[in-house]
Amino acid sequence: QVQLVQSGGGLVQAGGSLRLSCAASGRTSSSIVVAWFRQGPGKEREFVAGINWSLTRTYYADSVKGRFTISKDNAKNTVYLQMNNLNPEDTAVYYCAADRFLGGISTARAQYNYWGQGTQVTVSS
Repeated sequence: QVQLVQSGGGLVQAGGSLRLSCAASGRTSSSIVVAWFRQGPGKEREFVAGINWSLTRTYYADSVKGRFTISKDNAKNTVYLQMNNLNPEDTAVYYCAADRFLGGISTARAQYNYWGQGTQVTVSS
């Protein structure tokens, strides 16, 4: 079992920045991948970014490349999503997710069994 607790989010103007945090506890291991997903109004939940816990490998959706950065603090067992140059299309509920994978970072929502509680990010124009 892996428990994920999110923090951060809120309301920001277009062009602004926010940072989300995802604190992991429980049976974390070197094979864990932590990813961020988001679900906008009336949309499917989509992959945003992921990081491999041991190899510090990252992967981003095309829509956020160059604007979002995923990172981790091993000492705190926490993964961060730094979001810069936000635009209204980034408005969504953001979720962190985790599971064990051998090799790459999965972008498929169905392959993640552990989820955070979600946090709202609203970008005003």
